[in-house]
Amino acid sequence: MNDMAWRTDRRGVLLGLGASALVLGGMSAPARASGVLDVVATTGMIADVARRIGGDAVTVKALMGPGVDPHAYRQTRSDIVALARADLVLWNGLYLEAQMEDFMADLAGRTRVVPVAEAMPSDLRIAHDDYADRKDPHIWMDPALWRYAIEATRDAMVAAAPEHAEAFKANTAEYLTEVSTLADYATGVLSSVPESARVLITAHDAFNYFGRAYGYEVVGIQGISTESEAGLARMGELVDMLVERRIGAVFVESSVSDRSVKALIEGAAARGHEVRIGGELFSDAMGAPGTYEGTYIGMIDHNATLIASALGGDAPLRGLNGRLSAGS
Repeated sequence: MNDMAWRTDRRGVLLGLGASALVLGGMSAPARASGVLDVVATTGMIADVARRIGGDAVTVKALMGPGVDPHAYRQTRSDIVALARADLVLWNGLYLEAQMEDFMADLAGRTRVVPVAEAMPSDLRIAHDDYADRKDPHIWMDPALWRYAIEATRDAMVAAAPEHAEAFKANTAEYLTEVSTLADYATGVLSSVPESARVLITAHDAFNYFGRAYGYEVVGIQGISTESEAGLARMGELVDMLVERRIGAVFVESSVSDRSVKALIEGAAARGHEVRIGGELFSDAMGAPGTYEGTYIGMIDHNATLIASALGGDAPLRGLNGRLSAGS
């Protein structure tokens, strides 16, 4: 069976997961004889948190790498093997991994599965544009809110490997200090942008928590989910906004096609208004593994620094820690 057929037959896979004797040829999660906790995370942001908290006491696999859109992602056969064998599965929840929700619900019947973003209090959640009963899942865009996911990850790892509890707690405290410093930095550089220029136009609505935290008007061409498409009327409204408000920069995203952003620029140009691409932001995925931008702190440092610089604010070229790639 090829991957497409496997995905199409997803319900059959899920039913198989419910019967452990049949799952992947009777495979079961191995015991942690070495004492090392085997963690599988859906997104790079969650995997990065798990690595920072776990240190040498964990192995962490991220299902989704750079440039991968979690809204549309479906688990592959190799993912199912990794998930079934893991000691702990961490996912965002809040309908981010929309195509994996049923799978995760069934998997939770046989292993420890934790939706870390759902630890954020409900009164802090932003309504979902497309689904009345859902909330915006992009909480990592506000470091002050991402601490709830960090603490939920810590608690899940302590419950799964209590022998490492003290190390996990110490690592978390150190990491939260760094995240707090990041939040302060973002507040500083983003507040340097003139108030009239604090308009962030991107491919999809991944930045609503960012906008609320830093006082920016956020406009996504698509909705919160990349599964939605912008119609001609919507594109026309956005071109009007660019022209009438003399907005000079829009942004592309690393995990979303830039087609709609380029169409906006062309539409504004046809009406005599020049708009440039302010740069590429990390929205639903981080940068390349092994790079600073391939960490959560580097991802948000990149975004805050780039947005501030592109919109007329004052930010250091290499960001908070002097580690951003040249020209990023």
